[in-house]
Amino acid sequence: MKDKKEEHTYLETNGDFKMRELDKSDLEQFNALLQYAFQVTTYDLFQTGWQQEEIKYAKRPILEEAYVLGWFYGEKLASMIVVYSMKINIHDEIMDMGGITGVATYPEYTGKGLIHSLMKHVLNYIHEREMPISFLYPYSIPFYRKMGWEIVSDKLSFTVKDTQLPKPRPVDGMVERVSLDSEDYHNVHSYFALQRHGCLIRDNLSWEEYWRWDNDDMIAAVYYNKDHRPLGYVVYYIANDIFHIKEMVYLNIEANYGLWNYITAHFSMIEQVQGDNYSGEPMAYLFDDSEITETISPYIMARIVNVRDFLEYYPYQIQPEDLKLHFKVHDEMAPWNEGDYMVSWHDGETVCEQVADNQSINVVELSVNTLTTMLMGYKRPSYLYEHEKITTEYYMLTWLERLIPVEKPYFSDYF
Repeated sequence: MKDKKEEHTYLETNGDFKMRELDKSDLEQFNALLQYAFQVTTYDLFQTGWQQEEIKYAKRPILEEAYVLGWFYGEKLASMIVVYSMKINIHDEIMDMGGITGVATYPEYTGKGLIHSLMKHVLNYIHEREMPISFLYPYSIPFYRKMGWEIVSDKLSFTVKDTQLPKPRPVDGMVERVSLDSEDYHNVHSYFALQRHGCLIRDNLSWEEYWRWDNDDMIAAVYYNKDHRPLGYVVYYIANDIFHIKEMVYLNIEANYGLWNYITAHFSMIEQVQGDNYSGEPMAYLFDDSEITETISPYIMARIVNVRDFLEYYPYQIQPEDLKLHFKVHDEMAPWNEGDYMVSWHDGETVCEQVADNQSINVVELSVNTLTTMLMGYKRPSYLYEHEKITTEYYMLTWLERLIPVEKPYFSDYF
């Protein structure tokens, strides 16, 4: 009978270190490294309502549904990375996306390039599975920038005093509290995600990640119109006289008014409302008393994994048949992306070809980082040009501004 060590296929070796894919037999080591690296103790989990067996098996679906790669020192897991197969809305084009998470190394193994090599392997994995783009939540923005990821969305945290809450507005519908697995609640998010650029299309695993570390006090409330159609929701909990909003989504302005009416109805119970807004736009203007507190921080990072496919699938605002645009892209981590990509439009179709690097007109030279944040709409071409992130002739900015839709990404998930 073969021993466990011989049964595994190793992708790379480095002295006593061996890289391989994790499976269910590695669950205990997988959980241990996650809890150590992200400083989540068993006590912390108990405090949020987890039971011992739930803690043990909480991450088992990842090992069954995701791609998990790790470095082992002997039989001990030293470093690892996780890739989810997801879908994302890019300006109404639904694209496959590789969501990276669980990037962790025990401190005694740092400085050996383990994470860097894992990142190169998973980039190749995502590329081979034809996922044009990857997202991750960064623990170090400079670290991931070196590997081609760039900021594409912000989180705006706000605090509203009870005296600043909006006055109730007349609406025909009403808000109802529902279970966290309510079909109406999930359907609202699905409709919203299909309409909103940058939004994650949540599947079962995405929903599990969305709730994984929340406490049992979380509440979902759905706004229904007069025909009992669900048009919005707010997810929240109340603690220490504060109404904490995890997420608020609405499909029209009626639902927005109805949800704020519901929040304001808690006036006698709370002293303030705190929450996070992922729209990329400050909220203060919409309040009668606009002196609310808002803070902005970068949230999610993304990187184009397959430049040719992304440029071809990308939904440009216009399709000028008299223009041939050259993106000269630099990408050290993904050599297949390095080169000159000519984009043109014919009969309503976008054509992208990698061509010889000898063009002298209509050239936009930039890193894969800058290409990602520009096409995602987080930063506009003119802004990037002014800050020397793009090398091009000035007249090309007019074309880029016209080609790229004006909408910042909405991304509220964490994985």
